[in-house]
Amino acid sequence: MKQAILFAFALLISSISFGQNAWGLDKVHAKMTFTVTHLGISEVDGVFKSFDAKLTSSKEDFSDAAFELTADLSQVTTNNEMRDGHLKKADMFDVEKHPTMTFKSTGISKVADKKFKLTGDLTMKGVTKPVTLDLTLIGTAVDQRSQKKMVGFKATGTIKRTDFGVGGMPFMVVSEDVELRASGEFKAAN
Repeated sequence: MKQAILFAFALLISSISFGQNAWGLDKVHAKMTFTVTHLGISEVDGVFKSFDAKLTSSKEDFSDAAFELTADLSQVTTNNEMRDGHLKKADMFDVEKHPTMTFKSTGISKVADKKFKLTGDLTMKGVTKPVTLDLTLIGTAVDQRSQKKMVGFKATGTIKRTDFGVGGMPFMVVSEDVELRASGEFKAAN
């Protein structure tokens, strides 16, 4: 009986994963940024220089897409050496203890043609919180050299930095709200 249950479980797992198509990120055609407001009068942009993501989906319209992302917080730049150094310190990203930020989607819902709401868990500085992002399917294509399918997505959303313990400065200096934006091309693994 025990072997029959294990066999049924293994069959179920293989049937679930069989239909999933894996897609890898084309890092040359990908970008991830954030924006905060400084003193309520200007915007400061930051760039995540080192990150990776993967996508799985079994449907042509990507309405069952699942995303995972990891970003190296020690490689964030705002084009200001002093500010970049401060971002690495304990009151900000604390990269010595928490070198990465991760996102793992938990659900997706189609809201219009090529428009989705993507929900998932964002982990930063040891804190995990649910977030909802606006996701747009930019388009699909076929790579001329490899003949593999390609797809482009853009994700945007807003988080509160203090929900993750980032930055002790008052919101008058740096906004509570942080706008996140990521876009990139994914290439089918097979």
